[in-house]
Amino acid sequence: MAYEVLSSETVFKGKIYDIERDVITLPDGRTTTRETVRHNGASAMVAVDDDGKILFVRQYRHSAFAETLEIPAGTLEKGEDPYDCAVRELEEETGYKCDKMEFLLKFYSSIGICSEVLHIYLATGLKPGKINPDDDEFIKLERYTTEEAIKMIFDGRIIDSKTIAAVFAYKEHMSGN
Repeated sequence: MAYEVLSSETVFKGKIYDIERDVITLPDGRTTTRETVRHNGASAMVAVDDDGKILFVRQYRHSAFAETLEIPAGTLEKGEDPYDCAVRELEEETGYKCDKMEFLLKFYSSIGICSEVLHIYLATGLKPGKINPDDDEFIKLERYTTEEAIKMIFDGRIIDSKTIAAVFAYKEHMSGN
């Protein structure tokens, strides 16, 4: 017997995500309940300037009750291609466009509870564009070397999972070239 959804109910409908409660069968025939955050997914990018520094955004994250240091990212609009989202978000959050946007990896943000898939890109050949953050975003742009970013991961100054995964993917990508 395989897993099967017997019933599904949306228990919360939000601006960015919904929460569903499903009753499913287990392989042994029993039933159980699973709650899942349903999210369209997101794109993010390791944007590297001509000096080899990575662009980071510092912004308030209410779930952490703090400002966090992250790579630029944004939620996919319904039906939007992840590449197009990455291009859009790079300019919106940093004020830069890029000559090259290269796919690095994708992963679930929190596979046990959330359907969000993050698509991570490498943006190079940066050139000025027009910054245009969402009206509720207050972003500060910062630049760090890969080595500085890794140090900040291990000393707790970078705590965002997509940023941690992206920095290490970028480091590995660069060691392969």
